[in-house]
Amino acid sequence: MTETSTHLADLLRPARHVLLDFDGPVCSVFAGFPAPAVAKSLQEGLEVLGWQRPVEEQDETDPLALLRLVAKHRLDLVSRADRQLTSLETEAVRSGRPNPGGEAVLRACAESGRAVSIVSNNATKAIESYLAAHDLARYVTRTVGRTPGDPASMKPNPRLLFEAMGGREAQDFIFVGDAARDVEAGLAAGVGTIGYANKSGKRERLEAAGALVVVDSMDSIASALSASM
Repeated sequence: MTETSTHLADLLRPARHVLLDFDGPVCSVFAGFPAPAVAKSLQEGLEVLGWQRPVEEQDETDPLALLRLVAKHRLDLVSRADRQLTSLETEAVRSGRPNPGGEAVLRACAESGRAVSIVSNNATKAIESYLAAHDLARYVTRTVGRTPGDPASMKPNPRLLFEAMGGREAQDFIFVGDAARDVEAGLAAGVGTIGYANKSGKRERLEAAGALVVVDSMDSIASALSASM
C-alpha cells in the first residue's frame, strides 16, 4: 500500500458511519443540465415574482449561491425559490453523470458494515430521486439535504452534519467532500474530513481548509474501506 492509502485505511478504520457529500463524490448533478442553465431558469422564474438580482451579482452562475442571494435580499421569496430550485435539481439529476468511484464507496461501506448518510446542500428530493433511479438507495441509511426554505442550513454550516449524526459521537464518523465548505462544516461538527479533489485547484483549497487527507479518486477511498475492515 502507498503512504496515502495506508493513511486512508488508518483514518477509516475507527469510522462506523460515513457521511458522503452528493454532488462530486457520488455524481455530477449538473452534467446534463449545467449549473449556469439551472441558475438562469431559477432567475427567470423569480423575476416573474418581482425578483431583481443585485447589479453586483449579475455574473453569479451557481444556483445554490443564487438561492443564498434571494435569502439575503428577499426573504419573502425564499420558500418559492427553494421549491423552484428543488424542481430544477430533480430535473438535473435525471441526466446527472454517475461517479463510478462513488458507487464503489457505497458498496465498500455496505461490505464493511458501515452506515452511509448523504449530507448535501442539494435538495433531499433530488438526491433521493437519483439514488432510486440508479439503484443506490439500498446502500444509504439516511439522506440529509438542505432544510427546505432555509439556505442558511447549507454547508459550511454544520447543521446538516449534526442532523445526520443524530447525537452520536463524532469520532464514529468520517466525512467525504469535494469543497472547502465541506471541510469547514466537518471541522465545526468535530468530524474529520477526507477531501476529494476531482478538479484542478481543489487539492490546494481542500488542504488549506484542513482536510485530513486529499485524494483524486473515490476508488482509492473504496479500496481503503475494504482494507480497513
